[in-house]
Amino acid sequence: MITIKTVNTKQDRKEFTMLPFDIYKGSKFWIPPIIKAEMKIFDISSNPALGFCDACFWIVVDGEKNIGRIGAIINRKYNEKVGMKMGRFTRFECTNNSEAAHLLLSTAENWLREKGMEKVHGPLGFTNLDLQGMLVEGFDHLPSIASVYHLDYYGGLIESAGYEKEIDWVEFRLKLEDKIPEKATRLVDMIKTRYKLSVVHFKKTKEMLPYTYQLFDLLGKAFEELPYVSEFDEATTDYYIKKYFTFLNPEFVKVLVDENKVMKGFIVGMPSLSIAMQKCNGKLFPFGFRHVLKALKHPTEMDLVLTGIDPHLQGQGVAAVLIYELQLVLGKYKVPYVETTGIFETNHKAIQTWKNYEHIQHKRRRCYVKSL
Repeated sequence: MITIKTVNTKQDRKEFTMLPFDIYKGSKFWIPPIIKAEMKIFDISSNPALGFCDACFWIVVDGEKNIGRIGAIINRKYNEKVGMKMGRFTRFECTNNSEAAHLLLSTAENWLREKGMEKVHGPLGFTNLDLQGMLVEGFDHLPSIASVYHLDYYGGLIESAGYEKEIDWVEFRLKLEDKIPEKATRLVDMIKTRYKLSVVHFKKTKEMLPYTYQLFDLLGKAFEELPYVSEFDEATTDYYIKKYFTFLNPEFVKVLVDENKVMKGFIVGMPSLSIAMQKCNGKLFPFGFRHVLKALKHPTEMDLVLTGIDPHLQGQGVAAVLIYELQLVLGKYKVPYVETTGIFETNHKAIQTWKNYEHIQHKRRRCYVKSL
């Protein structure tokens, strides 16, 4: 008999967190999250997004076995911004069982409906830097740790519950040239001169820290008109700075400033940690951290984690300047491949930037929507 329970106790939270480890057991492509970090999503003391989000989580059980999970989120900041009553479903995982999947989705929908929501979309996280999208193409490719992986039947389960496509993200794998063409160098110099831009390079983490708040401020401006984006408060900004900048190699972070030292663009790359995280299997200690450190110090592939450009300079070639500056460092480490983050399929300018390189568009994530 299939039943559902609300996540209330510490044991429930552990079961919710550990369920994907059973569903993806033996998968060559799933990247296990850090268990300790995932356990923190339930508590406002460790997840500041709960200061402006309401959330509830459930586990579906078949007899005595957990076979699925889901969360529901109301991001009040986002709803205020768009003037709509939108709910989100999040962290959906399920065996290939339509009864269980429909029970999970309908439970989340009912909770959102009782809270006054009129539509639900997802999978989405608390913010746009959280987990987003359902993988619908690219099941035989290893994702970056900034992306997601799902089994190929998930989309069918969602669609059979009455959901339709809202929008897709696409992801690219880029092959960088061994030697940067002189023409590209001249173009980059011309763009920097035209807009009076200079590049800030970093060698140590402490050198980056004075720029972090400017970076998140620019991120908010650059992403403001994109779907699912809401403003970060100070606590959430501090949370993401601590979460992401701890693992960054400063050499792979590039910042563009104007003549007044105001940040106009940034790019954040990270050596791929996908294989290292698989070896960690959810735990950094006592031995998992060694795999991460090895991947950081001896990169073989690069993940683009974040890119942001001042809205007034978007479409003016500034993205080419950023990737050029990062490419100089990648050449030093002899890293030939770059994985991009998800780009909305409607963001034609950004897509064209990546298509200027030797590339494959190998993955696609989807956000679904349904009226309540």
